[in-house]
Amino acid sequence: MRLTKDVLQKLLDLNEGFEKTKSFAGRNFKETNQYLIKGGKLLIRSKGKTSSADSHHDNFTIADIDQTRRFLRKVIDELKTEGIK
Repeated sequence: MRLTKDVLQKLLDLNEGFEKTKSFAGRNFKETNQYLIKGGKLLIRSKGKTSSADSHHDNFTIADIDQTRRFLRKVIDELKTEGIK
């Protein structure tokens, strides 16, 4: 399936409410990314911290088209795709 702009939007609309959480951990770094499809958009919440006591983040963003395409390509097997070519 070719992920054109129209196909991306159809996938987002068809998979309203889809959630996925991915965690990363390194030597001095820990991050959790929560992905949610809502309102025809991909929402990303990124929470993380480093080994420093005051170094942490909690960001909320709306994915751009490239981020959306990369995410959907990775999870395409978990999504509803009936009727989309």
